[in-house]
Amino acid sequence: MRTRSDNSPQTQQHFDILVAPGYVLLELASLVEVLRLANRVCPTPPFTYAYRSLKGGPISSSSEAMVQTDPVPAQPKADYLFVIGNSDPDHPDLSLGRVVSDYTFRGAKVFLLAEAASRYINEHGTGDMATHWENASFLRERGARFEAKLSIATEQGAVVTCAGMEATTDVALAVIGRHISGPAKMTVADIMLHENIRDFSSMQPFSGVKLTATGDARLDQCIKLMQANIEDPLPIHQIVDSLHLSNRSLERKFKTFFGTTPNGFYREMRLAKANNLLLNTTMSVREIGLACGFPNGFSSVYKSFFGITPFVVRREKRAAIQR
Repeated sequence: MRTRSDNSPQTQQHFDILVAPGYVLLELASLVEVLRLANRVCPTPPFTYAYRSLKGGPISSSSEAMVQTDPVPAQPKADYLFVIGNSDPDHPDLSLGRVVSDYTFRGAKVFLLAEAASRYINEHGTGDMATHWENASFLRERGARFEAKLSIATEQGAVVTCAGMEATTDVALAVIGRHISGPAKMTVADIMLHENIRDFSSMQPFSGVKLTATGDARLDQCIKLMQANIEDPLPIHQIVDSLHLSNRSLERKFKTFFGTTPNGFYREMRLAKANNLLLNTTMSVREIGLACGFPNGFSSVYKSFFGITPFVVRREKRAAIQR
């Protein structure tokens, strides 16, 4: 499967999503929707996921939504484990030291959200770890050995502690961004109407910090100009002039944040939109090419990036619908 501009092969990444009774539905939905939409905008789905609990069976959220789960496996094979918080840091199902060890021992990355993070911090915490600001206050009152961080997430080896709640979307977008292109990730955020993608170091909103999509105001402006000019792409020199930047400065910003050039990013952004139109509309391939700024050679450019022609994608989609 090809999902990145360097055409490097990428296997599917599997997520185990562990819930405890009273889990926060917002956190579960934020993660699952990011994975589902990423699968939708990529020609070959890059992600799979399974719902887990300690014993399996139906588990109810704090809002009484139910999800059917399988038990946590004795020998997990997931690439990622996400543990969804609930309203009770003392709940026994959040005491997961052994589970975390089982997953990390086999190479998985573990994300603990909100109450799950504060429980882990309370039982195992050393160094920099984050949780929701309410849980940080709870830990302080409990006489925790150190102050929990108030960033939206903190990565310490194989374990990432997170604030949870709506910041779950930012964390999930950051994770999928490790496996799909930057423009594809931003397409997922756009579909979700998620305007500003925060990185892990961003402070939780109560701090009053003004947020940007990238942490760089000029880079944000550049991306907005690109997004507003998909059908008729602007020359990079025109974008540079409007931002009062040098070509070299803009190239350095894109290299630092996205690992690509401004032209490369712009092309990927337009291809990501084209792919979304291809999978989710009845527009012809030519119409999609024109709508995304490829008046000529769209099929060749699409194949060079995704490893498959748009006509084959459209044919496979029709066949899947008929089955």
